[in-house]
Amino acid sequence: MAAHKDTSPSVATYADHQVITPANPLKKAITLASKEDDDPVARAEAALAQLSKEFADWMRAECERLEAARQEVMRQGFTEKTHGELFRAAHDIKGEAATFGYPALVGVAESLCRLLEHTPDWSRIPLTLVEQHVDAVRAIAREYSRADLAAVAGTLTRRLREVTDEFLRTENADRPDYLESIFAPSLAP
Repeated sequence: MAAHKDTSPSVATYADHQVITPANPLKKAITLASKEDDDPVARAEAALAQLSKEFADWMRAECERLEAARQEVMRQGFTEKTHGELFRAAHDIKGEAATFGYPALVGVAESLCRLLEHTPDWSRIPLTLVEQHVDAVRAIAREYSRADLAAVAGTLTRRLREVTDEFLRTENADRPDYLESIFAPSLAP
């Protein structure tokens, strides 16, 4: 019969205090790496580099998904389903673009997410503004190898964000507390 190891905490008593050291059952889950083991960060970076060959295809697929969601909004208008699909497609691009090597897409996708998230009455969202956002995402992704892309994408993103914010201010004018919350400076760096 195997002996059970005592898992009770150890107590060291001193004149004016005690130090209680709890048992650490996670110690048995740790394996110390030997010097021959490779660096896990290097392995992760190598795996990412190998996957990066597929990033362009993945981003192209995300842009097609965004386009399909836009087409459904154009056909049916905003419904719970079409709004959700368009928002998720834009949100996924916003979250994945930098990882896939397309950081210039983040701002436009974020602006579209803001438009969809903070407009109280979806029927009032200008479809032209939705189309401009989707077209901008697709154009930036398509032209990513251009030398002047950063400047062009930056200008396009700023203008779309200005128009979106102006629209949101108008649409939320009767909700000053809400306006304050969506235009407050970000807490994240």
